[in-house]
Amino acid sequence: MDRAGPAATPAAPPARAVGPLLWLRERLFSSWSNAALTLLALWLVYQLVSTLFTWGVLHATWQGRDGGDCREGGACWPFVGAWFGQFLYGRYPDAERWRVNLTYALAAAGLVPLMIPQVPGKLWSSAYTLVVVPVLAVILLAGGMLGLRHVPTDLWGGLLVTLVISSTGIAAAFPIGIFLALGRRSRMPIVRWLSVGFIEIVRGVPLITVLFMASVMLPLFLPEGWTIDKLVRALIMVALFSAAYLAEVIRGGLQAIPRGQFEAADALGLSYPQKVGLIVLPQALKLVIPGIVGSLIALFKDTSLVLIIGIYDLLGMAQVASSAPAWLSPSTPMTAYVVAGAIFWLFCFGMSRYSQMLERRLAAGGQRAVTKAMD
Repeated sequence: MDRAGPAATPAAPPARAVGPLLWLRERLFSSWSNAALTLLALWLVYQLVSTLFTWGVLHATWQGRDGGDCREGGACWPFVGAWFGQFLYGRYPDAERWRVNLTYALAAAGLVPLMIPQVPGKLWSSAYTLVVVPVLAVILLAGGMLGLRHVPTDLWGGLLVTLVISSTGIAAAFPIGIFLALGRRSRMPIVRWLSVGFIEIVRGVPLITVLFMASVMLPLFLPEGWTIDKLVRALIMVALFSAAYLAEVIRGGLQAIPRGQFEAADALGLSYPQKVGLIVLPQALKLVIPGIVGSLIALFKDTSLVLIIGIYDLLGMAQVASSAPAWLSPSTPMTAYVVAGAIFWLFCFGMSRYSQMLERRLAAGGQRAVTKAMD
């Protein structure tokens, strides 16, 4: 009969593997070079924050009636208060600005449920956001019907124009980009050549050239007496320009799908629309979420180029406001551009964070599906 071995001596509990000091030592001060880079980065952040605090708080002007009251070397916040309405609405009539606010509320009522994964009814939210909201937005913003006063697009401006151009461009560019990406991979030569030609031509010219063509050259080709609103022309060109870049991003996702997925769909007897819509595109779009969001953020920022053709978006209104005779001062332009830049940053940062959350959720969902399939 075998004898039992000696009893095992209980080991000491492991040291804490987490904690702020351990995190600092492993992430920021793990070596002399990392410690030096950390200290340099902290010094740069301190310089930036202290400079902004001094400019925006300590040396800032908080009360005043015109540019003569603004001190040099600090922000001029009374100027922002006087022009904040123009930053948001442009020259949209004051008595009609409730229509813009109502449009924002209607759009948020569709977007918020659509963006929160836990809220049910995504199909109805999508139909409302993509079909109902655009129709209501045109009726409310342009007017001329249902007893609403007509407001020409020449009076639109500020954040209103930025959101109209970016949201319309995103909504239109995404499906066009998908069709262009699929067309570039098509086995039909004409479809493939047309898709390749459009993508390469549009990506080969800057957006400002496309906008100039829409503003100056396009009216020359229209029949006499015909005209297209300048803002509508800008919307069409921005959408087509962004679609060409999105098509290349989506094409990269399509190429990353294993060939076995296509063969499995063919073996199941799925038609081409079923194969693309149910098997290929969901996987491809999930792979290129960072690239898609990067293109959408670039589109949002590129809306400032419409100032070149006489459409005053948020940045254009900041430029107009900073040159107003009543508010001329050395600190006014800097204040206007800082406010415009902060608004752009808030929207871009929000899109970036949401895309990261969506990417993590889709990755976790894919992992759960794999685990369930293995069980």
